[in-house]
Amino acid sequence: VLNLGIEGMMIMGAISAFAVGVMTGSATLAILAGAFAGAAMALIFGVLTLYLMANHVATGLALTLFGLGLSALMGHAYVGKTYPGLSRLEIPGLSDIPVIGPLIFGHDVLVYLSIFSVILVAWILTRTRWGLLIRAVGENHDAAHSIGYSVNLIRMACVLFGGAMAGLGGAYLSLVHTPLWVENMTAGRGWIALALVVFGSWRPWRTFFGAYLFGGITIIQLHAQGFGIAIAPQIMSMLPYLATVIVLVFISRDASRTRLSAPACLGRNFHASG
Repeated sequence: VLNLGIEGMMIMGAISAFAVGVMTGSATLAILAGAFAGAAMALIFGVLTLYLMANHVATGLALTLFGLGLSALMGHAYVGKTYPGLSRLEIPGLSDIPVIGPLIFGHDVLVYLSIFSVILVAWILTRTRWGLLIRAVGENHDAAHSIGYSVNLIRMACVLFGGAMAGLGGAYLSLVHTPLWVENMTAGRGWIALALVVFGSWRPWRTFFGAYLFGGITIIQLHAQGFGIAIAPQIMSMLPYLATVIVLVFISRDASRTRLSAPACLGRNFHASG
């Protein structure tokens, strides 16, 4: 499934998590709200593309615009409010190691959840029967259907999981990265996520390292001024996106590798004919 609605799912996860966090004061409920909002948007996308046969690209773009508009409407009541953020999980002994400790062992639960999710997804895709089915549906949905598997059900499960993960990404932005509501606070990160999947050749661990590379460039941008680097902040702000474009240019030069890495049925609708 080619899901271009990630940006909309992220921004809905951001506003939902922030709203629930401010109203209840519960970090757990806020995180769950972000995941649920992303999954709800993904459900809309899944129904339209998998069962109503809508075009994947057009539906994803429309869902992104819908999410940006709806989040702006929902966020009016929360402009100017702040959230205390998520508490860090300090690991006794390890968190006190100079330099390495704060970098690796002093983060909030969402950071560790992101790492665990990559491990889980990589294991499922490569070591389990479910992973084999997911890859089979992605490579040849007609063959998967011919041996009795529900192609659209498997695709819907993957779409919902992806939407929930996008919602959690949005929740991180509004609860931790910038613990207040700012309209359009995702700032194109959903599109960056799509680019990272191409960068990672649809492989979980490659995409994981690409994501942390992008995150590292973002951190450099945030802290460069503190080190006295005399570069205009506008230039520093565009560095992560510029780096992504440069990487994609180099990848696109080897178009055959990209085509071989992508699932053969990516973006293609499936209709059970028999």
